[in-house]
Amino acid sequence: MPRGTGKSGATRGAKRASKGNGAQDVDGIEPVDHEGDAAARAKLLASDKLYYRIGEVSKLTGVKAHVLRYWETEFRWMAPPKSRSKQRLYRKRDIEFVWLLKRLLWEERYTIAGARQRIQELGVEEALALLDQPPGTSATKSEVEAAVQAASSEQWVSFRAALDEMESELLALRGVLQEGT
Repeated sequence: MPRGTGKSGATRGAKRASKGNGAQDVDGIEPVDHEGDAAARAKLLASDKLYYRIGEVSKLTGVKAHVLRYWETEFRWMAPPKSRSKQRLYRKRDIEFVWLLKRLLWEERYTIAGARQRIQELGVEEALALLDQPPGTSATKSEVEAAVQAASSEQWVSFRAALDEMESELLALRGVLQEGT
């Protein structure tokens, strides 16, 4: 087939990028909607439903189904059980984990390996707690410990300076009192 005829990758990509409300959607990556995610999380937590199918999870989280299936292969913590008909049945915890991955990979721009390492460093429970913090404010345990140590050393330095000042004032006062007797 001669060049210029048929569909080219450029036109397919242009169609894909123009889908929706002008929002960019390339290879399963949609723009992050913080308000929408927060509303969806609140709705999920309020729900009595135990299991969600992959299409429902995709709509809730804004992550395409093929991306969810890929993440299952990369992250052992995200392994939804399957029904007798081999459909994935996501639990609320699995969906929370999807939001965590979405945040780490898409918002904080971690690589797959970096996100995996971050989750291992923090532990799954602590990593899931990141969802309750504003984006970009998460820190590793070592960063938190270093900050605490720096703050405590700064406090110690100022405390020590105050003690030295009081000591010199007391010595001066003792000298004055000794001269008077």
